[in-house]
Formats: sequence, C-alpha cells, structure tokens
Amino acid sequence: MQKVVDLLASLLSDESLLSGTISSPRDKKSPVTKVSTRPMLLRDRLLYQFTYHEAKRVTHRNLDQTESQAEITALLKQHFNQAQLFTQQADYHIFVNANGKAKVLTRPPSKQGTTSTHNRSKHYIIPNDQPCSFLTRLGVMNKRGQVLPSRMGKFKQVNRFLEMVADVVDYLSTDRELCIVDFGCGKSYLTFALYHYLHEIRNLNVQIIGLDLKEEVVRHCNDIAQDLKWPKLRFWAGDIKDYQHRESVDMVVSLHACDTATDIALAKAVEWQSQVILSVPCCQHELLRQIENTAMRPLIKHGILKERLAALVTDSLRASALEVAGYNVQVLEFVETEHTAKNLLIRAVRPSQPKDTQQAKKEYVTFRDAWSIRNPFIEKAFGHLLQE
Repeated sequence: MQKVVDLLASLLSDESLLSGTISSPRDKKSPVTKVSTRPMLLRDRLLYQFTYHEAKRVTHRNLDQTESQAEITALLKQHFNQAQLFTQQADYHIFVNANGKAKVLTRPPSKQGTTSTHNRSKHYIIPNDQPCSFLTRLGVMNKRGQVLPSRMGKFKQVNRFLEMVADVVDYLSTDRELCIVDFGCGKSYLTFALYHYLHEIRNLNVQIIGLDLKEEVVRHCNDIAQDLKWPKLRFWAGDIKDYQHRESVDMVVSLHACDTATDIALAKAVEWQSQVILSVPCCQHELLRQIENTAMRPLIKHGILKERLAALVTDSLRASALEVAGYNVQVLEFVETEHTAKNLLIRAVRPSQPKDTQQAKKEYVTFRDAWSIRNPFIEKAFGHLLQE
C-alpha cells in the first residue's frame, strides 16, 4: 500500500491528476458502488470533488490535496479493490487483494488522459464534460454533456455565479429548510443553477421562488422545474414591489432588476433580515439628472462619462446603504451576460453579531451630499434606516 500512498502524493502534489475512479467494492451490499474524483477550482483554490455513486443518488465532497490523498487511501484500504487514475503522462491501475496488498500497473495515457488539459481555469463547479440535466434542458449542453459553442458564455456565467454563491453558502442556516427569493429571474439560468448547486451538490434542504413579470416565461420555467422533478423550485408572475412573504427569507437574489427595482429588492431583503444578498444592478437611471459636483465638472459635462459615473455612484450608494443596515458588503466583478455589459455584483452578508453602523451612516451621508443627491429612491425604500 505504500506504493499507492507515494503515487497519490506525487500526483496530487504536482497537480497532474486529471480524474480518478475507485470501484469494485469488497462488500457487495455496500450502498456506494463507485467513487469518482476530479480537480476543480473553487475560490481560487484547487480542490478535488469526490462523487459517491449509489443506486438511486450521488453525493459530493470537496477535499483539498491532503484530504484527497487520505480519502483515496482509506477507500482502497477499507472498501474497494481497484482504482484508475488518469494523467496526461500515464494511466495508473491499482489492484488491492484480500490481504490488503496493492499492485500498481502503469500504462500509456488513454484517450481520457490525453484529451484533457490540466488548466485550472477550466475546472468548473459544474463540469463541461458531464451531462447536467438543467443545462441540457435549457439548451446550454447537449445530452453528452458537451457545452454548445454558442452557449459557452452562458456556461461560464453560470459557474462564475456559483463561485460567488460558494463563498457565502456557509453563512446560511443548515438546521431547517432554506428559503430563497430570486427577483426578476427572467429565463432563470442562474435560478436553476442555484437550486442545482444547493440541492444537488451541497445537499441542502432549500426552496427557491423565482419572480418575474412575464407570465409566459414563468410558465416555461415551471414546466422545466416539473420536468426536472424539482418541486421546491417554483416561479411566480408578479412585480417586485407587490411581493410579500410571510416567513423568513434566507437569501435574496436580484440579477438585472431594472433601475429602482433593485432598490426595492434590497429593501425587502433588509426587511426580512436575509442572511445573504446577491444583486447585479441594471439600468441605473435615477441619479443621472441629480448628481452634481463642481470639482468633477470635466467628467460630468460629457454625457457618456456622466452616464457611467451615475451607475457607479448609484451602486456605491446602495453598497453603503447595506452597510448602514448592518451588512458586510463586497462589490465584485461579474461575468458579462449576453444581453448587457453590466457586470458588477453587490454581495452582502449579515454578520452573526450586530455591528455599530454609526460610521457607515456618516460615510453614506457624506458621499450622498458630495454628489448633491437629494431624496434618492433607496432612502424611500429603506425607510427609517437611512433617515437623518
């Protein structure tokens, strides 16, 4: 078995392992019939996703290099008789007999090894070489799991969004059913991706409600959710400002809600004391005619520059308002969609302990007044929180 330990240490330390399969369980009654693994980049960190195959379901774990070596070693020592490890240089076939002695055979790289490229940027949370039911149903993948060339942009956007979700998922409660509301979900690529990630990959008990104005789109999305047998993913037709939810909402998502609809979505998330807020603002028109700053006149006098500035000022005001509401806030770059160049995402997390927000309030007021802004819509939406 020491040969196996040394081989794993080598393959994992130089990051040459492309994929692996552990199979042939010793106990024929074992619920897990096979374990597969592959590298993936998550939050700029190389991990290995282990997939445990059972008769009627699969489960996943993401492990680092040390944990992965220990996991494969333990699986071969205790549960399975063989493994195949694929690299660009060679395939390794491991056989373990009843006495626990291991034999390693080295063979030339198979097609599985030579056709893969160990490029970290191509290791996605949802891989691009395995069938994924919702991506197939939405026309992003074919049935063999290949991403259609024309949909690669959408595929990357989905995975980029899930990376951002992965960064904050640990802030969500896990001792009860989670409730997530997606305002302005549209065709719902990211809504389906969110449910897939939380329910299928992270095995969380979650219900997601997608809200959109277009009834035809809502019907289409509900049909897909029904086809996928995801009863806790539902879509409703309606306006953000009219939406009410009696119970707590753990996460609010608002991607490309137009102009002040973003402010309404943020205000509802604050009212519900949502643990996580993800918002990609769009069409920030409200402050375009309001902002004024004598020192910035060379910038403001040009229409196209003022329009871009107004968007940045609007989103800065929103981020600052969320800090006043007690959230920890980040503004991140988001992958551009095929419909808009708006690519900033506001990500806010409610801390476990309340924060002193007096300084945040002073910063908000100072910033607002510096641009001569009076009565911005976000103050109406947030109510007393932003009142002086």
